[in-house]
Amino acid sequence: MELRTLRYFVAVAEERHFGRAAARLHMSQPPLSRAIKQLETDVGAVLLLRSAAGVTLTPAGTALLAEARALLDHADRARERVATAAGAPTLTVGILGDGADPGATRLAGAYRRQHPGVEVRVRDTDLTDPTCGLRAGLVDVALTRGPFDETGLAVRELRADPVGAVLRADDPLAARGHLDLADLAGRRWFRFPDGTDPVWQAYWHGGERREGPVVRAVQECLQAVLWNGTVGLMPLGHRPPGELAVVPITDLAPNPVVVAWKDAGPLVRSFVRLATAAYQTTGGRRTS
Repeated sequence: MELRTLRYFVAVAEERHFGRAAARLHMSQPPLSRAIKQLETDVGAVLLLRSAAGVTLTPAGTALLAEARALLDHADRARERVATAAGAPTLTVGILGDGADPGATRLAGAYRRQHPGVEVRVRDTDLTDPTCGLRAGLVDVALTRGPFDETGLAVRELRADPVGAVLRADDPLAARGHLDLADLAGRRWFRFPDGTDPVWQAYWHGGERREGPVVRAVQECLQAVLWNGTVGLMPLGHRPPGELAVVPITDLAPNPVVVAWKDAGPLVRSFVRLATAAYQTTGGRRTS
C-alpha cells in the first residue's frame, strides 16, 4: 500500500463521496475510483459500499481507516523531522472545518507572500480534536473553532459566526424563521465520541447530554441528519445539501473562529499576526 493511495482512501472515507473527495484532492474522479479499486484488490477486502447517495464504510474499511490515519500521521512526522534536521523552514498548520473560508484563503496568500521560502504543511483534522493535534505536537498552530479547553494554549479569536440547527428540509421545524434550543428538546442529535474535549462537546450539544449517532467529520454530521432525521448544530455560513436546512438558533452564543498555538516561534508569531489581519478582526481575544 502506497501512502498516496492511503491518502486517497482517507479522503473518500471522510467525505463519504467520491466527487467531494476528488475535489478535496484536486484530481478527477476516475483515477480516484481506480486507485480505491486497486487498494481493495491489494488488501483482499471490500472497503466501501457505493450507492447513489455516496459511500459507506464496511467493517474492513473502518479498520483500515484507523490504521491509515495512524500511518499517515507517522509519515508526516517523519518528513517534518527530516526537514528540520536538513534546516528547511517548515510550518505545520492544523485546520478544522472549512478550509475554503475567505479568511483562510486571504491568510494563505498573505503568508506565502510574507514567507516565500517556508513550506507550509496542512493537517486537516476531524471534529474529535478541536485543537487539530496541537497538544499532541502534530501541528505548530491551529486554525480552528472553539470553544475548547484552552489550558496550556494561547488562543486568539478571529471571528464569531452565528449558529443554526441543521435539519432535514421536510422536518416541520425547518420552515421556522428561528429556533430556541428548547424547540429541539427530546430530539436525537449527532454527537461526538466519548473522550472528546468536554467544553467542545457541551457547546455543540447545546449544553445538554444528547443521544444519537456518533460522528467524527462534517459529512458524517450531514449524513446522520439526512438518513436518520437527527438534528445538530452548524455555523450559518455553511451551506448544506438541498435536502437539508439550517435554521438560526437564537439562544446560543456565536461560534468563535480562532487561531491557537503553544510555542510562539517567529513563524507562528507571524502566522497569528497575519491571521488577525486576514480575518479583519478588531479586539481579538487572547488567553493562555
